[in-house]
Amino acid sequence: MTNKTLAQSYLLKATKRLKVLDVLFQEEAYSDVIREAQELVELALKGMLRQIGIEPPKQHDVGSLLVEFKDRLPSEVSSNAKKLALISKWLRKEREFSFYGDIDFIPTEEYTEEDARKAINDATFVLSMARKTIPADF
Repeated sequence: MTNKTLAQSYLLKATKRLKVLDVLFQEEAYSDVIREAQELVELALKGMLRQIGIEPPKQHDVGSLLVEFKDRLPSEVSSNAKKLALISKWLRKEREFSFYGDIDFIPTEEYTEEDARKAINDATFVLSMARKTIPADF
């Protein structure tokens, strides 16, 4: 499998997750919105990196690599590289808590509608940047 087709696969997977976010939001499953938004962002950013010839590392937050190699991105995406990295960092930080919680952090009680809306808006933005980077064949 080539980087290009794997990048397109990641874009497709991220696109499908965006639809899931709306369903989870309607169900008021705000912690699940956060978790799925993180996965969408991770897939989109890794797809973008693959598209520009960078093998993404096996870690959840690859935003700093996007900033490092922003000169290889389309100009509109390049100018938003820092914003993309900040979104990735925020959602990566929330990844485990939103899914597993902790003894003093119950995910279904901690995350709010406002948190979920922010995650959806951020994920939508990241996906729009990925679509400008990765040619879609679907």
